[in-house]
Amino acid sequence: MKAQLKWTEGMKFEAATEGNTLNMDTKAPLGTGSAMSPKELVAVGLAGCTAMDVVALLKKNKQNYKTFDVDIDVTMSNAGHPIVFSNAILNFKATGDIAPNVFLDAVHLSQTKYCGVSAMLAKALPIHYVVTLNNEKIGEGKADFGGQNG
Repeated sequence: MKAQLKWTEGMKFEAATEGNTLNMDTKAPLGTGSAMSPKELVAVGLAGCTAMDVVALLKKNKQNYKTFDVDIDVTMSNAGHPIVFSNAILNFKATGDIAPNVFLDAVHLSQTKYCGVSAMLAKALPIHYVVTLNNEKIGEGKADFGGQNG
């Protein structure tokens, strides 16, 4: 993978990969908050990576979901610089005709085998997850990629 970052103005940057672009900024007073910050992109990358795993596994198992969302809540360290993630909680929420065990297995597989972003971040911080199906909590757990968790 290769990427390029180009400064545009103030604290705004344009990131480019093979055929895709996105903008970054930071909040005031340094930036204008017109785009996600680099740390927000890391959090969204974590949620996106695991969401794609879970959706692929639900499709593979012929589950009929109507909605699927992943919310992420990241706690930041407050011990001075650098300010880093100290904990992350992923909330997987779906509605539809989904077997609870299939949904739980899909999330578990993502958080123990497939999600590369989770595997990288789990070396530095605990990543917990909660699974909710049709507005009812059906499970929870912690990312575990062979004892590499922070």
